[in-house]
Amino acid sequence: MFFATDLDTVTHGIQLAVAPVFLLTAVAGMIGSVAGRLARIIDRARVLEQRIEQAAPGISMSPALDELRQLRLRGRLVNTCIALLTFCAIMIGLTIMALFLGETTELQIFRIATLLFLLGVSCFLLALLCFLAETVIATRMLRFGHAVRNHHP
Repeated sequence: MFFATDLDTVTHGIQLAVAPVFLLTAVAGMIGSVAGRLARIIDRARVLEQRIEQAAPGISMSPALDELRQLRLRGRLVNTCIALLTFCAIMIGLTIMALFLGETTELQIFRIATLLFLLGVSCFLLALLCFLAETVIATRMLRFGHAVRNHHP
């Protein structure tokens, strides 16, 4: 395998490979945001589980159990979102490597780089859909909780 030794080729390879790094910044920000949501979901689920365990016999825990089911669904969506974002980051990292190697060696892997990039962007878009679904469920839970509080003082 031949590696380029002239500065212009290596510089151009680095410039070409750095472009997808901006997507990695967005992915990192989303992972941080979604991980924060997951932490809040887990904390709330623990409170509800403790409340259910400590409830006196005969007291209906249906509202708490319903909320716990919603939290489990939200947790699955958030975990799926994190998995998709992680896979996206891996695909973008591989894209960067492929672009750099394609530019600085005799390897003809630009088609592979294109496929990797498209897979990464697809994962990012699917993660955004999971994030949207989770936030919609969270918002519906808030609206329902507000309606219950207004009807039961």
